[in-house]
Amino acid sequence: MLKPIRTKKDYESALAEIDKYLEAKKGTREFDTLEVLSVLVEDYERKHYPILPPDPIEAIKFRMEQMGLTRKDLEPYIGPRSRVSEVLNHKRELSLAMIRRLHEKLDIPTEVLVG
Repeated sequence: MLKPIRTKKDYESALAEIDKYLEAKKGTREFDTLEVLSVLVEDYERKHYPILPPDPIEAIKFRMEQMGLTRKDLEPYIGPRSRVSEVLNHKRELSLAMIRRLHEKLDIPTEVLVG
C-alpha cells in the first residue's frame, strides 16, 4: 500500500519495496508502483538528506587536480602568485572577473564559483 514517507522506518520500507519492483516492465501496474515509490523516496531524500553545493575553492582545487594544474597555472585567471595563494587559502574572496575567467577557461560552473 502506497503512503507518504514520514519517518526513517517508512523510508527504509519504501527502499525495500523499490527493490521488489526494479525488474518491472514499463506499462505494468508494478512499474507504476515503482515510479510512485521513486518519487516519494526522492522527495524524502531531498528534505532529509540535502546535497549542499560544493565550496568554490574546493571546486577550483578539484579542477586543478583533474587538469594537472599548479598554482602558477591559475595566475592568468586569478592574478599574481600572492593573490592565488590568498584565494586558495580562503583569505580572499573571488572577484566577479576571477569567476568569469575560471568559468570560461577551466569550465567550472558559475553557480559553483559564486557559492
